[in-house]
Amino acid sequence: MPRSFVDLPVSVDRGAGTALAVQLGDRLRDAMRGGTLTSGERLPSTRALARRLAVSRTVVTEAYQQLYAEGWLEGRHGSGTYVADMALPPEGEGDRREPASVSVPLTVPVNGYGNGHGPGVIDLRPGQPWVHDYDRAAWRRAWRGAADLPPASDPDPRGLPRLRAALAEHLRRTRAIPVGPENVMVTRGTGNGLDLVAATLLRPGDRAGVEEPGYRVARNVFAGRGAEIVPCPVDEDGVVVDGLPDDLRVLYTTPAHQYPLGGRLPIPRRERLLAWARRTGAIVVEDDYDAEFRYDVAPLPALHGLDPGQVVLLGSLSKALTPDIGVGWLVARPSFVEALAVTRDALADRTGGPAQQAVAVLLEKGDLDRHLRRMRLEYARRRAVVVDILGSRVTGDTAGLHVMVELPEHAVAPLVEAAHARGVLLDSMARHYHGPRLRHGLVIGYGSASRADVRRGVSVVAELIG
Repeated sequence: MPRSFVDLPVSVDRGAGTALAVQLGDRLRDAMRGGTLTSGERLPSTRALARRLAVSRTVVTEAYQQLYAEGWLEGRHGSGTYVADMALPPEGEGDRREPASVSVPLTVPVNGYGNGHGPGVIDLRPGQPWVHDYDRAAWRRAWRGAADLPPASDPDPRGLPRLRAALAEHLRRTRAIPVGPENVMVTRGTGNGLDLVAATLLRPGDRAGVEEPGYRVARNVFAGRGAEIVPCPVDEDGVVVDGLPDDLRVLYTTPAHQYPLGGRLPIPRRERLLAWARRTGAIVVEDDYDAEFRYDVAPLPALHGLDPGQVVLLGSLSKALTPDIGVGWLVARPSFVEALAVTRDALADRTGGPAQQAVAVLLEKGDLDRHLRRMRLEYARRRAVVVDILGSRVTGDTAGLHVMVELPEHAVAPLVEAAHARGVLLDSMARHYHGPRLRHGLVIGYGSASRADVRRGVSVVAELIG
């Protein structure tokens, strides 16, 4: 049985300068890091904790949701909110993960992410870009431009008009999406945009579809809003439209580069997906991540461009530039943008003004476009290294910053452990499933390691595969 939460030393200080939700999130995060709260323990309901702390329920909801987005918490339909798995269960038990620690001097987060590892370690896990090759003069110019502007006293929940206009122009040029500023909301990133959609659309018990295997953060966000998670199968091309339930309120999908299998949703299937959405009234949330990085293939039109009324498009600069900047965007029909703005205002959620101003400068001066062209070439070279070494074992390599290598189920865990012992960090398919695992193998990222380290790390993988 889980311990009673009442005994935990969690409190908030109304006199502090930090928002109550941020304080509570920090306290809970520290409790999980320090072991006071451990994997699998159930947290109190938002109502119960709000009553105990004498704060509004919104404070607790915002704190929980931030921790959901960061992967610290997970929802179980009809059961409550729990601390996510932060330890590795024995082989064969439950939602098994591959071993993430052996007797080597590495410091690796137990959730499989983060950059806290020792020197000489090669990180081939997906999800992180290369942040060391950027135009320092352009970066300084952007932040100087932001610093020259006064802070806003009443920021627009939709974002700065200047940045919304620049993003609309950027999307017209790069994704052929004919939108104006009225279609764009500036977010803090994909997770934030997805949560705003969920908070606006979903009510407890609504059914929300997520690709299976797919992005765990999307599952956590929907569960955090009380939705029932419906795993939606994918194949080598992306989400399988035939057989999608008719009672989904929303469907999250990654058509540009399915995460993690790497497929690109073909045009005929895109059209069938949109026809299904129109027939059922479901909203399709299109995560356009990795769309900037394509190799040997022409870009496919975004779902939003094919049906702006039925699709909400999410994007961010986390892969294109750096996760540290905390700026993304959401594109939808104007009436839905306004509904999202109402939700956002009620949640007191904002994207930082200086960061928005800096991104606007990067877009207006053409610096972001130049950075993307440079990184597209660099990532293409790294991708070529991976394909050269692993050959036909690789799938999902036409776009993005990761590939898939399918392996027998029994081979995955020993290979991950052996690679770890040799200083190479790998991710397995297991972590990306919500239910039974139908495919097994490695998800190899080549974004955050140098080209030389990619070659060394992938050579170790090839040697271990044999």
